[in-house]
Amino acid sequence: MAMLAIRFSARRRFPMLYRPLGRTGLPVSVLGFGAWVTFGNTLGRGEARALLTRAFDAGISLFDNAEVYARGEAERIMGDVLADMRFPRDAYAVTSKVFFGSAKEPRPMQRGLSRKHVRDACDGALKRLRVDYLDLYFCHRPDPEVPVAETVWAMHQLVQAGKVLYWGTSEWPAEAIAEAARIAREHHLVGPSMEQPQYNLLHRERVEREYAPLYESLGLGTTTWSPLASGLLTGKYSGGVPAGSRLRTPGYEWLQERVVGRARGAVRRPSRWASSPPTFWTRCTAARRPACRCEPFSVGMSAVAKMSLMPTGTPASGPVVAAAASRRA
Repeated sequence: MAMLAIRFSARRRFPMLYRPLGRTGLPVSVLGFGAWVTFGNTLGRGEARALLTRAFDAGISLFDNAEVYARGEAERIMGDVLADMRFPRDAYAVTSKVFFGSAKEPRPMQRGLSRKHVRDACDGALKRLRVDYLDLYFCHRPDPEVPVAETVWAMHQLVQAGKVLYWGTSEWPAEAIAEAARIAREHHLVGPSMEQPQYNLLHRERVEREYAPLYESLGLGTTTWSPLASGLLTGKYSGGVPAGSRLRTPGYEWLQERVVGRARGAVRRPSRWASSPPTFWTRCTAARRPACRCEPFSVGMSAVAKMSLMPTGTPASGPVVAAAASRRA
């Protein structure tokens, strides 16, 4: 049964919920703040400062990023804001991900999951985020050209060096995660603790079925992304793609094509898919524009407030559009 902690603050209206990430002892907020598509693309330091401050004041303790987001600029902006605001380093967790590289046109050694790039990317993220260590470090995609054992050893060595606390995967097949865990176990290494998959009403199979055995056997935790399917489940794209929306961001035409392609058959029920026992994951959300920066937090925090009033063991229900929990077996 997952352990649940509730923290209150005079500066915020709603309580935030915290649960351990998988079998780790790290209590993360059930809402996380991510920088994909926004920081470095549509939002600068001023807007990022306001958003991160609001998130931190709301009790959000997980800030998600990656080397590839805005080719490293998203991490630079987040790092500058975290340093400027002087949030207590022991009060939040920051993440990065490795695979795609941060260069505009990465050379072969500047991408992938080789021991060299895993280490170089970690050093780059630490510098951009202006921190001494990464709380969570994800292998952003599986790399068929690199043996899984090499990546496991590289991650283990970063943990041993104090540069990473926990490492995990993102969008890996269950078989590859199980293989990484087996290699770590056989060689007495630090294995993967979490996975970051897409999870929403339109993407349920992997989280609910494929990964199901891993929650029990490995104690796998998850930090899911795109809870509203890039905004599709809010209904705002039912009449087309409005100006100023995320899908209008230059360079993300592929995202617009993917999301709009699903719009015809999508059902506008952004929260019912979350009616599962409160033992699963943390969700990463973000605001698209300064004018609407309060909306993700208001909706998400309202959901957290409703979850906090449920009796222990009650299945999560209601408009949990950007909040859920981390699993602990």
